[in-house]
Amino acid sequence: MNTTTLGASGIECETVGLGTWAMGGWMWGGGDDAAAVDAIRASVDAGVRLIDTAPAYGLGHAETLVGAALKGRRHDAIIATKCGLVWHTQQGTYFFDEDGRPVHRYLGRDSIFHEAEQSLARLQTDYIDLYITHWQDSTTPVAETMDALLDLKRQGKIRAIGVSNVTADTLAEYLRHGQVDAIQERYSLIDREIESTLLPLCQQHGVASLGYSSLALGLLAGPIDPSRQFTGDDQRAGNPRFSETNRARLKAFFQDIAPLQQRLDCSAAQLMIAWTTRKGGVSTALCGARTPQQAIQNAAAARLTLNADAIAAIDAAAARHLKTLD
Repeated sequence: MNTTTLGASGIECETVGLGTWAMGGWMWGGGDDAAAVDAIRASVDAGVRLIDTAPAYGLGHAETLVGAALKGRRHDAIIATKCGLVWHTQQGTYFFDEDGRPVHRYLGRDSIFHEAEQSLARLQTDYIDLYITHWQDSTTPVAETMDALLDLKRQGKIRAIGVSNVTADTLAEYLRHGQVDAIQERYSLIDREIESTLLPLCQQHGVASLGYSSLALGLLAGPIDPSRQFTGDDQRAGNPRFSETNRARLKAFFQDIAPLQQRLDCSAAQLMIAWTTRKGGVSTALCGARTPQQAIQNAAAARLTLNADAIAAIDAAAARHLKTLD
């Protein structure tokens, strides 16, 4: 499988990782815990070791599922989890309500240590491979946040430090106070903003880049049935990107790249995942899965390398059909 290294940490992982946001259930219309645990195990069995999770994914639920899935085989996986979205305190800045609880952005020193202990317990482990600040906190100096993370690293509770949802200026501020091993940002064929903002800074400082929503919440997984409805708290319900007009544009796009897909003997989703990790893209694509079948399919994308002609064909088709995607 194609692999990469998480910055200067020396931690090697595949170019595809498993994202567990949907497993937490919140904003995804609920979930199936047994299937989620099986999906995590299937992902590791298929060669994908990086499992990305966060306390905010179901208020600890996704982390608990990861811990259960990896029990007895912790060393087979690389666990990335996060801090900074809290419900044990109302310090920081209010962000949203989850299951009736107010969640705040807060990255104060004591809170980070509290969160780390809670995550370690849910994950049933004594160390976290990559610890990421989930969302940034305007009320806490970056120096204080980074000092806490560096202390956790010295204590052996975390192996590497990451940041997510940052501006280039904020990333530069983190780098002034210590080693950052990875960023985690939204990135896909239709979400490419970081190519001109964060990725050049990462390349300059040897910071790995993890791309979340590599399939754009499922938009790029393949043609979507026009009759499919998203219900409950599923964030895709009412999302204009999932309109009938956009579904028609996406259908035309996938028809356009079908010959390439057939030639490479891969699925549409695998083609899109491989595109995100091409040269000039992100180091690792984080892909959500809620069933073993989805996890196995995503893992196979780490074996797919696109040449310049394939990349050009995808870019040209996207320019024809997706340029005006709302």
